[in-house]
Amino acid sequence: MIRKETFPKDAMRVLKETSRTFYIPITFLKKDMKHAVASAYLVYRAIDEIEDHEDIPNPTKHDVLMQVAELFKRPFTEEEYLNVIAPIRGQLPEVSVRCYEWIEACPEGARDMMLEAGSEMAYGMAKWAQRNWQVHTKEDLDEYTYYVAGIVGLYLSKVWKWSYGQESDDELALGFGRGLQAVNILRNQEEDLEERGVSFVPDGWTRDQLFAYAEENLAKADAYIEMLTDKSAIMFCRLPLAFAHKSLDAMKKGREKMTREEVERTVEEEKAKLDK
Repeated sequence: MIRKETFPKDAMRVLKETSRTFYIPITFLKKDMKHAVASAYLVYRAIDEIEDHEDIPNPTKHDVLMQVAELFKRPFTEEEYLNVIAPIRGQLPEVSVRCYEWIEACPEGARDMMLEAGSEMAYGMAKWAQRNWQVHTKEDLDEYTYYVAGIVGLYLSKVWKWSYGQESDDELALGFGRGLQAVNILRNQEEDLEERGVSFVPDGWTRDQLFAYAEENLAKADAYIEMLTDKSAIMFCRLPLAFAHKSLDAMKKGREKMTREEVERTVEEEKAKLDK
């Protein structure tokens, strides 16, 4: 039985161990939004670890993710989930095995929204695992980035509305998710191709065109943030966006990623901007 009063702290521990990039922005959110976003991140990371796993065959990924997508559409039980992942459980990290707990940690008012987004995400990941993530056209790239990141942008907008009545633009919310994902694709382009034989770059595209795709969507993300009125939500969105912009600049200069010092300086810069 989960002890509700102590679980959020454990969720934040796993979040920090899983993603330092998103852990920092999430800590700035107000309590209700922090729990809704942190638990959702853990659920989405749980299924992402299945999609990305190097040693799980694509047909198995497809089958498991399709079953998870269906589980998210009905009352979710830990027993059913563990049965679904049983063939691969020994290969999965803690964040994936404990998916039921992350769902339980989500505030009840946001839980159905989180599960609906998670179901669509798991379905999309299953679809692209079956296709071995071979992107050939811009439409393919838009579809893939929608499933793995754009959906998260839309979920965030729903959380803002649930928490403090914020209305936002879905197209800009999609751009927020897609822009961050495009930066990840640029960062991992060579590794994905060499280690997994996977390319998320449309046929005939140059790296400059992929940079332009990222910048177009990050511009939508910039506009998205301008609509927000809650300081904690603004800070949450501004940090990963600032990281994305600076990561693009670093890659254009031939560096793979930002240094830890640059990350820390960026956090302080964004906090200072918000306090003005």
